[in-house]
Amino acid sequence: MKLNTLFNALFLFISSAFAGYQYEEIELPLHVDPQIGGLATLPNGNIIACFHRGEVMIYDVKSKEWSLFAEGLHEPLGIVALSNSEFMVMQRPELTKLIDTDQDGQADKYETFFDGFGMTGNYHEFSFGPVMDKAGNFYISLNVASNGASIRKEVRGEFIDIGMKREKFYSVESKNWKSIKKDAGRMYSRVPYRGWVLKISPEGKMIPISSGVRSPNGLGFDAHENLYVPDNQGDWLGTSKIHLIKPGRFHGHPASLVWRKDWDGRDPLEVPVKELDAMRTKAAILSPQGIIANSLTQPILIDHKNFGPYKGQMLIGEMNFKKILRFIPDEVNGTIQGPIFSHLENDPMKIGNNRMTWGKDGSLFIGRTKLSWAGDRGITKVTWDGKVDFDIQNFKLSKKGFDITFTKKVHLPESENLKITNYHYLYHSSYGSPKTDETTNLIKAIRPSSDGKTLHLELDQLTKGKVYEFSFDGIKSKSGESLKIDKICYTLNELK
Repeated sequence: MKLNTLFNALFLFISSAFAGYQYEEIELPLHVDPQIGGLATLPNGNIIACFHRGEVMIYDVKSKEWSLFAEGLHEPLGIVALSNSEFMVMQRPELTKLIDTDQDGQADKYETFFDGFGMTGNYHEFSFGPVMDKAGNFYISLNVASNGASIRKEVRGEFIDIGMKREKFYSVESKNWKSIKKDAGRMYSRVPYRGWVLKISPEGKMIPISSGVRSPNGLGFDAHENLYVPDNQGDWLGTSKIHLIKPGRFHGHPASLVWRKDWDGRDPLEVPVKELDAMRTKAAILSPQGIIANSLTQPILIDHKNFGPYKGQMLIGEMNFKKILRFIPDEVNGTIQGPIFSHLENDPMKIGNNRMTWGKDGSLFIGRTKLSWAGDRGITKVTWDGKVDFDIQNFKLSKKGFDITFTKKVHLPESENLKITNYHYLYHSSYGSPKTDETTNLIKAIRPSSDGKTLHLELDQLTKGKVYEFSFDGIKSKSGESLKIDKICYTLNELK
């Protein structure tokens, strides 16, 4: 028996002890670096994956064999299946259509579909996406550059000399980069459209959608075709978060403002924080650092009932912890906000969960990567076994508190079994933020619903702009099952 096959058998045996989901590690070709930049499901049910070193390969779910479709791509970080033989893949320098014109199972046409954005050669200028809406438009997101390194002498696109002249980025002085890099800004956008989410029509025409993102690793639609993009803690981001993308929005990281058509030419780093704060759209979901997750990745809609009773909710990947998160969009007065918490967590999960796709049978394929940060390699297939754990099924804001719905009847807890605190994160140029103005909430009442599955919590106060962190201690179902979730964080941007 092959070593990988033996490992998979042991992996399946261990996973059977975890109620709710079965885990299978997909055996990968030995000759590729198994870091996954993109995953998609073909109409015929097979899986296509793009790998860190540039291969694009198809996995036959029946034979469990891999075949090479394309190679030589530059750090592909997302892929969409247009058919069984046409794919749109996001390379670092362009959005590329791969076409198998003679139907021999390999791409013979690599077509540049869109490359109308700038590049300086900075290591941090990743390009993410695409996702495709129902009208056939594609959406991509572009990282800003990092002053952890300088740029190349030759760049693509217009260069804006703000804060530091172009020549200084790569001149002899740049050999002493550490002493001058502050003038560039910690994260910078000197070429178009770094720090933006872009829309590309089926004909290849680009429309800038929204600015102010820093490291938007992944995009995903919900059931109503709302577009979500994660962003990771850093300068101007007190904690990791999930943005709801709409045309014209500014999401808080100022570097990319220079590419707005109406921008007045100022260096964004010199704009007062109060002015920037008034311009920005606050994130739909905040993910408290070190509590929920540290590095969010691709959001994906649960659009079927083969993964548990969570249809219409969203999963999101996480790089630094052994988990996949779930968040529930809660629309209040036209504003989307809501809770985020762990859904799949700890062994046999691994870190580096970067990309996901649904198999035709409703199983979830999770691809991992690490690049030069924390992470892992490989692909795991997760399948629901039909058993329903005692879990959170829904979580909504009410006028006086929150309504928490469980998958099973819940034993009415004492107030001491629920601890609720609220706090916010600072909006400033510094890297990250501590919890600020943390306050413990008084639970005035806990009332069960008539069916015994929902707890109506009434709190002493609700305050806009706060994260409400719920700690569950000893919450059990009527039959004595423990709740597998210990922390839930609800971002409250709007009151009922």
